[in-house]
Amino acid sequence: MFKIKDRVTLGVVAGLAGNLVKTLIDEVSTKKKISQRSFRGTAAGAWVSKKESTGTNGQLLGGLLDFGMGSLGGVGTVYLLSTTGKDHLVTKGLLTGISMGSLITFALAAVPTNKAKPKDAASNLSYLLSHAAYGLVTTFVAAKLGDPSIYDVKPQNNYLEPTSQTSEQARGGLKQVTSDHRRTQSNQYQ
Repeated sequence: MFKIKDRVTLGVVAGLAGNLVKTLIDEVSTKKKISQRSFRGTAAGAWVSKKESTGTNGQLLGGLLDFGMGSLGGVGTVYLLSTTGKDHLVTKGLLTGISMGSLITFALAAVPTNKAKPKDAASNLSYLLSHAAYGLVTTFVAAKLGDPSIYDVKPQNNYLEPTSQTSEQARGGLKQVTSDHRRTQSNQYQ
């Protein structure tokens, strides 16, 4: 299976996949009248009027913001997994999704010009549920599509050999350093 070796590219791909699921849940919630308006409409309401946010251009504007933020969240998720490992994916996915959803919803609600923000609990709970799904999907896609070298833990000392080459080494940009070379360099300072 194809594995992505670049953290930013992986984050964008994972974030877009997670955001697609989030958008589908948001659409169902809006169609079933659980939520007053789509997340895209709420996002667009930060820049345009409430009426304009429901139009085609407003929905496009809100969708671009939404998918852009989803991509940024995906990059953050990849860096979280790179630092903490690929264990406990459900917990990490829920944490990132709900935290990001809460921050974005709070930020959009705090914009004084946003007239399209929903004020009812059902809409906001729907947003959090869809963001939880976003976090889960983003985290699992990042864990599945990411090359193992992304998740290598940095050695505690200079004597541990890496499990595989970094992307820079694979492209030929950096030479692989051996244990003998590390020992020689560390001895010269003693």
